[in-house]
Amino acid sequence: MKKHKILSVLITAAVCVQLAACGRTAQAEQTSATETAAQTAASTTTEQITTTQTEAASSESTTTTAEEISAVADEVPVSMETNRPDTSNYKLTQVTVMSRHNIRAPLVSNGSSNVIATPHEWFNWTANASELSLRGGVLETEMGQYFRKWLEAEELIPENYLPEEGEVRFYANSKQRTIATAQYFSSGFLPGANVTIEHYGDFGSMQPTFNPAIDFCTDAYAAAVQAQFEEYGGASIAADLSENYKLLADVVDYTESDGYKSGELTDFVTDDTTILPTEGKELTIDGTLKTACSVSDALILQYYEEPDPIKAAFGKTLTQAQWEQIAAITTKYSMVRHGLPLIAINAANPLLKEIRSEFANDGRKFTFLCGHDANIINVLTAMEAEDYLLPYTLEKKTPIGVKLVFEKWEDANGNEFAAVELIYQSTEQLREASFLTLDTPPAIYSLSFEGMEKNADGLYTYDDVIGRLDKAINAYDELVAEYGIVLNDAA
Repeated sequence: MKKHKILSVLITAAVCVQLAACGRTAQAEQTSATETAAQTAASTTTEQITTTQTEAASSESTTTTAEEISAVADEVPVSMETNRPDTSNYKLTQVTVMSRHNIRAPLVSNGSSNVIATPHEWFNWTANASELSLRGGVLETEMGQYFRKWLEAEELIPENYLPEEGEVRFYANSKQRTIATAQYFSSGFLPGANVTIEHYGDFGSMQPTFNPAIDFCTDAYAAAVQAQFEEYGGASIAADLSENYKLLADVVDYTESDGYKSGELTDFVTDDTTILPTEGKELTIDGTLKTACSVSDALILQYYEEPDPIKAAFGKTLTQAQWEQIAAITTKYSMVRHGLPLIAINAANPLLKEIRSEFANDGRKFTFLCGHDANIINVLTAMEAEDYLLPYTLEKKTPIGVKLVFEKWEDANGNEFAAVELIYQSTEQLREASFLTLDTPPAIYSLSFEGMEKNADGLYTYDDVIGRLDKAINAYDELVAEYGIVLNDAA
């Protein structure tokens, strides 16, 4: 079987986002200035997962002074170009979206690592553990409204669109945060329609289409996964995170926590990461990376929710670059757990089939699938997406609420083309709950895929994108052929 490259980092400067000009505070101006500085400093591409955030971390370690921020704040442009293809001579005929849920409460609560790792009290979440927050619902409604205005402008749908049977589909994993995200998006996208959100099985469960679990696992396959893990760094796969760990520990006052004082939690180290592939489960990761991810994830979510950035950092004053260092821990964990090619091809197969089926459905105008960051990492790794690092966001791979968007376009001669993009709200938009319009859109990043060529306008042929989906789907059968028969049906 052909060896697949792992998703790592491609620093690109050709991506921008338009941000609202009104109501900006000095903190918001600091955010834009430091984001721009951090992105400019990073410029090195790597193909190993161990360096997914190395460049970002090194650029983020510098501190911007208040004087420097003041000097450049007024020079930061409000309106900037994006790297979207030039579709002025094409007609949009279909859109298929694979969405990550929007802002949620932390996945774990009392007694978990993020709680016992700090002596401080966390933000008073507006939702139960793992559920979509009130802010998440507002932000998702905003995103639905943006998509409505975009598709109206492209004349895919009319104003006050009421879809005919089968023209629109909303399908979510059965977790509260994914169903709620789809519901909020639909209320912004189709405010006059009574949209049904498909979900199956028990409420709160992970359903097969969206479950990033390993579908089969023989001894030979497990050995191959371990070998791939070793290739990308093995136990020291988080070696580049030493400064990130130190910053995180300082922010949460880790050594003053009950968990550390009791011995339940230990010092952060960078050479203790282990993995265990198990059939029917997501890849298990243990060690500092797992503990630090739990704390980092909660801290970043707190930063999105808490208006006061100093309060969000438990009384510390952090630059945007330092917030990105903290978020890099969660990104590394997600990439290790879901971005190993052998894992991604195995776990993504049901969702790849769903996306392919929807994107090839000529009767469908719009599809909204809602799952998790793991799903997007799985899909893009299996499809051999080129490396990328997203600007204007703390989470450089799969920002909260991000949409993986498959677009079908048609030229004047009826030839079909496609674009694949990531559309997401910037950190500033998340914190301010900014209005999203055609004049103040979310961030938009046009993806590229290894071995595929775009035309002069930046579009792939539709057949090439379908072909790449087919290749990723068929790669699962190659895994089975190479590493053994499927022993049991996975959940």
